[in-house]
Amino acid sequence: MTTKSDDLEPSESRVTIARIAAETGVSVPTVSKVLNGRPDVAETTRARVEAVIGKYGYRRRSDERSRRSRLLELMFHELESTWALEIIRGVEYVARENGMAVVLAESSGRHTPGQSWLESVLARRPVGIVSVCSDFTGGQLAKLRARDIPLVVVDPAGAPGPETPSIGATNWQGGLTATRHLVELGHRRIAVIGGPEGVLCSRARIDGYRTALETAGLAFDPALVRRGDFHVRAGYRELASLLTLPDRPTAVFAGSDLQALGVYEAARDAGLRIPDDLSVVGFDDLPIARWLTPELTTVRQPLQEMAAAGARLAISLARGVVPESHRLELATSLVVRHSTAAPAHQGYRVLTRGAS
Repeated sequence: MTTKSDDLEPSESRVTIARIAAETGVSVPTVSKVLNGRPDVAETTRARVEAVIGKYGYRRRSDERSRRSRLLELMFHELESTWALEIIRGVEYVARENGMAVVLAESSGRHTPGQSWLESVLARRPVGIVSVCSDFTGGQLAKLRARDIPLVVVDPAGAPGPETPSIGATNWQGGLTATRHLVELGHRRIAVIGGPEGVLCSRARIDGYRTALETAGLAFDPALVRRGDFHVRAGYRELASLLTLPDRPTAVFAGSDLQALGVYEAARDAGLRIPDDLSVVGFDDLPIARWLTPELTTVRQPLQEMAAAGARLAISLARGVVPESHRLELATSLVVRHSTAAPAHQGYRVLTRGAS
């Protein structure tokens, strides 16, 4: 018995632009315009075509992939610090290796990119996207998959879906190592200034901090846990608040190097010397850490390496290579400089001091 192909259940291998056009009642060029993100399509028509694309799970054929531009898209939720510059350097290095250019985009502080960015990226047809935004909607992800534009998230704010590859760092281990260093120096009143409550890396760093205290037999004091936004002003604000406590901390794990810079400024304004009166540990190991006075002890997060790994993964996915794992974590490490020392009341200043 034979069955006509039109009676078969649709499968990805049978779905063509012509079939999508026939089902939606539009022309093949119109479907092509939707796939390429062209603006000259009515919104109702675009929505109808997108619905059928999603229904059949349409993806570009290999010959269509070969016509993509030689661009890597790099999307940030904000471009305000040297932290972002390290990510840019990592992606650009890999792009140059592969004869590609990098397009920078920013979503004005939002972790979910806007529709206008999505339409422009569909029109550019990059090889892949490396994003520091992680809260893509299901519809956005479906549209990228339909165009066979791979997305890799670097340092995700939340937990990416199982189908979204991501590159991160061992944030929990970094928080543990930073706090353990301060405990081993003899500190017992150790504060932490984390990032926003809902950001994955911030929660992991604070969890590592808490574990280090508990394994050392020290009580976890919620009054010593503060939340910032990883920027300078938050470090300044939160240390100023911590210094009003009756039993102020003798050490601070700042959660980021930029927050550590704010801690330095607040300590100076309060007449405190670092590390004599207050030890400080940062996180990231940005170039600025070596230029502070004293040089900042910090947890090195391999930002350039993370960005480069994300770019290489995006290019590999575009070439049809399936990764062994969708989640990669690169190791953090403690870089001991001169902003940490034993608390003064113990009668000795320095228990451990090293160089980067």
